[in-house]
Amino acid sequence: MTLIDRWYGDWADLGTRPPEARTLAELLDRYAEPQRAYHTLQHLGECFAALDSSRGLAERPGEVAIAIWFHDGIYDSHASDNEARSAAWAEGVVLAAGGGREARGRVRDLILATRHLETPGPGDQALLVDIDLAILGADADRFEEYEAQIRREYDWVPETTYRKDRARLLAGFLARPRIYTTSYFSERLEGRARTNLRRSITRLGG
Repeated sequence: MTLIDRWYGDWADLGTRPPEARTLAELLDRYAEPQRAYHTLQHLGECFAALDSSRGLAERPGEVAIAIWFHDGIYDSHASDNEARSAAWAEGVVLAAGGGREARGRVRDLILATRHLETPGPGDQALLVDIDLAILGADADRFEEYEAQIRREYDWVPETTYRKDRARLLAGFLARPRIYTTSYFSERLEGRARTNLRRSITRLGG
């Protein structure tokens, strides 16, 4: 399935008409911005692959899919409001496409959950957050590539500061009783994610 086919199918699943064609073009341009190394079309594709394998868990698969499209629509490693701005963008597009108030609000909240500041709500929020964190449980080579990609996105941060802050962030995930909220992802990725995190924290000197 091409990204274009998926785009139109996801809006059909949402129960609305698709937005103007320029919206998809802008999204694809955003994911191809030169300052990105991880938050790219590669990450978007990996999220959709994770959704495809777990789609039966979604209460409203169309909303989860649209949230995936927009969750990193705006990304600047210098900023702290990327998810909030991405959520606002998605909400406006869903509105223009004919989505109801409740659907718009749920899509917004799904995207805001990917800030990973707290335990996600049940149902689709838990599923989307697990999809976004699936990279932590990737095979060792892909995880190492991911870590290098994140470093490139923060290449403006001095090495000592980056190592300390990155180790603290990863240790926060490792300290959770469960990294993945859903049983589906926990059973498949929890062990490998913890191995990846421990190895990376050690390398960072944390």
